[in-house]
Amino acid sequence: MTEKIGVLGRKPQRRTGVERVVNAPLPTAYGKFQAIGYLDHDRGEEQVALVYGDPGTDGVLTRLHSECLTGDAFGSRHCECGDQLASALRAVVAEGAGVVVYLRGHEGRGIGLLGKLRAMALQAEGLDTVEANLALGLPVDARDYGVAAGILQDLGVRSVRLMSNNPRKREALLRHGVQVAEQVPLLIPPCENNITYLRTKRERLDHHLPHLDAVAHLS
Repeated sequence: MTEKIGVLGRKPQRRTGVERVVNAPLPTAYGKFQAIGYLDHDRGEEQVALVYGDPGTDGVLTRLHSECLTGDAFGSRHCECGDQLASALRAVVAEGAGVVVYLRGHEGRGIGLLGKLRAMALQAEGLDTVEANLALGLPVDARDYGVAAGILQDLGVRSVRLMSNNPRKREALLRHGVQVAEQVPLLIPPCENNITYLRTKRERLDHHLPHLDAVAHLS
């Protein structure tokens, strides 16, 4: 099948960036959000921002949440992702306004679902999350937050109060032109199943998790 050529003989230019596609009301257990759907033309991913109230433009309470099927949908105790998502949704409702950007394509810090499950199998044998990724020949963190910045800019958000313990999210937003007025901790009480994972995030990935000092008794 031949590709259509423009009137001047040039191929049509491929679209880039994020495109807003749909806005639909989404009543949830936490409150009634607007689900704004986007298409990421660079990676072909479908993305969604959950918007509560009228966030405005500056100091918007915001969460960039990386997709985690095992934590978000299955309630895995291996990580704290599902609890962080629920806490972020509750926080923006309590605030009266805010944004939660749910980032698809970020499964396993960007290595995909099967890659993450393979890494989890190695962790069950004693490797930490960083060592497991490297043993598989995979990057430690392959996530890109450019699409998140594009979504926030489309929503008119200029600066955020970022709910995250990860300094790399702040740095990424700054690089893409979104100011971070404040980094708001999102600390979830650890359990026996995820304490090693959380300590690795703090010690090897620079996550700010001061609450772990109080749970030295967990193995």
